[in-house]
Amino acid sequence: MKLFHIALAGFLGLAALAGSAFSAVAADLLTIQLKDGPVVIQLMPEVAPKHVAQIEALAKKGAYDNVVFHRVIDGFMAQTGDVQYGNASKGYDPNRAGTGGSDLPNLPAEFSKVPFARGVVGMARAQDPNSANSQFFIMFAPGDSLNGQYTVVGKVISGMELVDKIKRGEGQNGEVTNPDKMIKVTVTKK
Repeated sequence: MKLFHIALAGFLGLAALAGSAFSAVAADLLTIQLKDGPVVIQLMPEVAPKHVAQIEALAKKGAYDNVVFHRVIDGFMAQTGDVQYGNASKGYDPNRAGTGGSDLPNLPAEFSKVPFARGVVGMARAQDPNSANSQFFIMFAPGDSLNGQYTVVGKVISGMELVDKIKRGEGQNGEVTNPDKMIKVTVTKK
């Protein structure tokens, strides 16, 4: 009987490990359809659970569809996600794009040790570290000055060459005239 209990404990331990491995494989992916094709982002709920949940909620209700890349700085990053003023199909205001958020609450910072490398996706915010809402950015190049100052939510795993084609902005702030947009944004399991 003792041997049975040891075997059962071993089996349950293996099952728990297999379950952990399975949940790591079944990670959430954010797919952004651009004019040139899809960009796939591996979301990181283990790094920023509240931010990832908010992005997923907004994507699932279609809030990111047709939202423009309002701020794009060559050699730095492409910013999007202003669902309030950045939707090219409804309510787009180029003078206010980048100042809005969503109808969901702002989020407390979830800073991590994940560095801002090429392809990393981070949450945009105002000066208050706890003001991230819906806007996010994709890095064209490493941005070490952002490390520990902004919340990392994911990394591009496919389509970075399409991110590189996003129309660049002008001037120091990277404002874009006739900007590219996220045509459709979806969440799936890997």
